[in-house]
Amino acid sequence: MKHHAWRLATGLTAAASALAVGVAAIPASASDDEYKVLVVGETLGFRHSHIDETTEAVIAIGEERGFTVDVWDSRQPELTLTSTPFTSAEDLAQYATIVFASPVDGTNNQDPARPRLLNDSELTALQGYIRDGGGYVGLHAATDTMHAVPWYSQLSGGSARFASHPAQQTATMRVESPAHPSTEMLPAEWTRFDEWYNFTSNPREDVHVLITLDESTYNPGRDAMGADHPIAWCHNFEGGRSWYEGAGHVDSSYSDPVFLAHLTGGIEWTAGKVSGGGDCVTFKEVDGIVTSLSTGSNRAEKLGGDVADYLDRAEAAADAGDHAGAIKVLKQAKGKAHGLQDDTLVEKIADLIEWQQALV
Repeated sequence: MKHHAWRLATGLTAAASALAVGVAAIPASASDDEYKVLVVGETLGFRHSHIDETTEAVIAIGEERGFTVDVWDSRQPELTLTSTPFTSAEDLAQYATIVFASPVDGTNNQDPARPRLLNDSELTALQGYIRDGGGYVGLHAATDTMHAVPWYSQLSGGSARFASHPAQQTATMRVESPAHPSTEMLPAEWTRFDEWYNFTSNPREDVHVLITLDESTYNPGRDAMGADHPIAWCHNFEGGRSWYEGAGHVDSSYSDPVFLAHLTGGIEWTAGKVSGGGDCVTFKEVDGIVTSLSTGSNRAEKLGGDVADYLDRAEAAADAGDHAGAIKVLKQAKGKAHGLQDDTLVEKIADLIEWQQALV
C-alpha cells in the first residue's frame, strides 16, 4: 500500500500564484508513472464561474504532479474534446480519475424525461468505468447534477444531493479524518469564505466523512443540517474510489495553495497514486464484506457473527469518541477475521485501525 505524506510543495504554491496572475505555471519534473485525468465542466443548467478556474488549476496541478488533462466542456472551446468521452468503459479506462467540476444539468426537478449531463449510454460507460476501478472527484455542484439517477447520487455521496445554500459567507470547517492524503495538510479548524451547501440527507452512514461544517460559525439558512453537517467525504464504491468536496464555489479557491493541496490529495487518492489515513474505508463497507463471507458453513457463520459483533462494538466506541477503545476492539476483530481467510477483509479492518489511530 502506497502511503503519502503531503507537504505544501513549493512548485504547487508557485502554480497557485501563477494562476492568480494569469500566467502559466512552471511544471515540476513529471513522475515516472504519468497518467491522465478528465475534467468534466459541461453544463446544461446554471453554470458556475469557477469551472474555468478549476480546469486551469487541475492542468497546473498535473504539470506539477505528473499527469495530463483532457477537458469535456463546450464552453471552453480551446480546451475541450470534440465529442463526449463517455463512449464506453474501455475508452474511459485511459483516465486514472474523472473530475466533475460543478457540471449542473438542471435536473433537480427530478423529471426523468429532462435531458441530463450523461444520457443512458454515457451513464453506462461511467458505471462500467467505476466498477472497473476508476476514480471520481466531485467538486461543489457535482451533487447538483443527474438528480434523477440514484446510482450517481450514491457515487457522489450516499444519496446526499444539493438542497440549498445560504448567502456566501465565512464559516469554519473541522477536519474529521486528519490522516487522509487530502486532509493531512489542513489545519484542524479551517476557516474559509465560500458558498456552503445544505444537502438533502446526511451521508455519514454511507461515506467516510473527511470534514464537517460548524453551523455555529455561520448562518446555514432554512435547510440547516444541525450539529452533524458533513461537507467533504470519500468512499470506496463498487470497485472504484469517490471523493467529494462541497466547498470550491468561489473562484479564489483555485488560487489558494491550501485548497489546491487538498484537491490534489483528492485527485491522487482517487487515481490510486497515494493512500493512507484508512483509505476511506467505512464500518458499513467492512460489514458488507463480513456478511458476504458468513455463509456456506456453520464455522463461517460463527466467525462472521463474531467479527460483526466486534465491528459493532468498535463503531459504537468510535462514535462516542473513544478511539483508543475502538482500536482495541478492531484488533480483536482483525484477529478473528483471519479465520475467514479473506485478505481483503483483514486489510479493510487494518484500514479502520489506521483511521482510528489518527484520531487518538
